[in-house]
Amino acid sequence: MARWENPPQSTWSGGFQYVCFNDDCPYFVRGWVWMKETVNVDASYRFRLDPETGETGALAVWSKEALKSGILPEERPARAD
Repeated sequence: MARWENPPQSTWSGGFQYVCFNDDCPYFVRGWVWMKETVNVDASYRFRLDPETGETGALAVWSKEALKSGILPEERPARAD
């Protein structure tokens, strides 16, 4: 899971979510079929976790590359000098 920056207009708490950007993830892969069969759209979803609230859910995407530009750099632990 990668840290992904919440959009400025979102109502999610905090500045980021953890999102699974693994294109082979079964949740993401099955999502394409489910979305086409149930709502007739070419879209899927990725699993997300809000670290502040513990809420989990789907994050809709329209392509494999969608929303990847919001991935934040890995946090590095502070060095103890």
